[in-house]
Amino acid sequence: MLSIAESINDVLWGPIMLFLLLGTGVYYTLRTRFIQVRKFGQAYRQVFGGAFKKEAADEEGELSSFQALTTSIAAQVGTGNLAGVATAIASGGPGAIFWMWVSAFFGMSTIFGEAVLAQKFRTRREGVVVGGPAYYISEGLGQHWLAVFFAIAIILALGFMGNMVQSNSIAVAVNTAFGIPKLAAGFLVAILVAAIIIGGVKRIGQVTQYLIPIMAFFYFLGGIVIIFLNLDQVGPAFRSIFVAAFNPQAIGGGLLGVSVREAFRYGVARGIFSNEAGLGSTPHAHAVADVKHPAQQGLVAMMAVFIDTALICTMTALIILVSGADYTKSTGAVLTQIAFAQGFGAGFGPSFLAIALFFFAFSTILGWYFFAESNVRFLFGKKALRIFQLLVLLFVIFGTTLEVPLVWELADVFNGLMIIPNLIAVLGLSGIAMAVLRDYETGWIKKE
Repeated sequence: MLSIAESINDVLWGPIMLFLLLGTGVYYTLRTRFIQVRKFGQAYRQVFGGAFKKEAADEEGELSSFQALTTSIAAQVGTGNLAGVATAIASGGPGAIFWMWVSAFFGMSTIFGEAVLAQKFRTRREGVVVGGPAYYISEGLGQHWLAVFFAIAIILALGFMGNMVQSNSIAVAVNTAFGIPKLAAGFLVAILVAAIIIGGVKRIGQVTQYLIPIMAFFYFLGGIVIIFLNLDQVGPAFRSIFVAAFNPQAIGGGLLGVSVREAFRYGVARGIFSNEAGLGSTPHAHAVADVKHPAQQGLVAMMAVFIDTALICTMTALIILVSGADYTKSTGAVLTQIAFAQGFGAGFGPSFLAIALFFFAFSTILGWYFFAESNVRFLFGKKALRIFQLLVLLFVIFGTTLEVPLVWELADVFNGLMIIPNLIAVLGLSGIAMAVLRDYETGWIKKE
């Protein structure tokens, strides 16, 4: 079964998919006239000007714009920011980080389009505002069967298999650092998740609006300490990133057999897995945000990609590179753990990383649950939610007991399958997204 899933992923996640994802970003960047550059300052003000804003009585969405952002980031910031970055460096050399930045730059315009379309085609069902790719595929493209295909794929990819991987990552980390049995960790995570998701999307938003800033602050604080202790290595680290992006052998890439192709492939692939631009996952959060114009949430969505990749992933990369961790001999979470151990010492380093990984993976479970729940509503309505919640909690517990290579591969298969209908819609409905942007820039924004 594992070999079959690996063979499927070799095709799904080959050069065609990567160029399609990156190409969509380039296309939106040109059509929006580099919106990620032109409107970056406005996007920043849109995000932090609305932080912790109270909902007005006449607002239509389920979350404030800032809560939608933090729910989106909750899903984006996970094990990919710790293990994924390390894998990119180990497989593609330091130059992979440069290509990760490139994918994030163009991904900011892709996710702008996704968020705008999610806002444009959102609707109200059973008293709740809902939206996302299934809705703009069904209503915008008029292809209900394709929307059903997307909904099934994301429920399997994120709601079940993806969350098994996240809970497994938590269990392994706390078992290694503190000796807590994996199954006990699974039950603890399930109890915490249940307490939040039973309260619905509003409670998820209320939790993430505080959890994400605190989580990011402490991770950055730890990273800054390690960088400060190795300040003389910061210049060489940045040099290795830029030089190895185009000449890996100049930075020792020859030892790994790394070429520019490998640096590009792993940088783009890990970047997309981390920031999720084009995957069709985060539009579910942006769809239900309280904003006066859809383009406003598009700007907020761009900042989510920036925060995820340009800030958090870059911090992880610098920690690995300045600490002197040998990325030719280790990969994934092990490499990141070695970097923290060398930065903070063998005692505190692994414990700090375990705590960080707990919160990163836990927040991802919340975000991915919400995205999957939106599609359960699309397929079955409110009546199926309690059964779905119970299944998610069982998968969270069960995931802590597994060896996860097969689960990761299966999650990747369904991730790939859900990207295809999403990109068809994002490209096919680009004219509507551009019309919304023109209305915002030429008419609506001047009235504000």
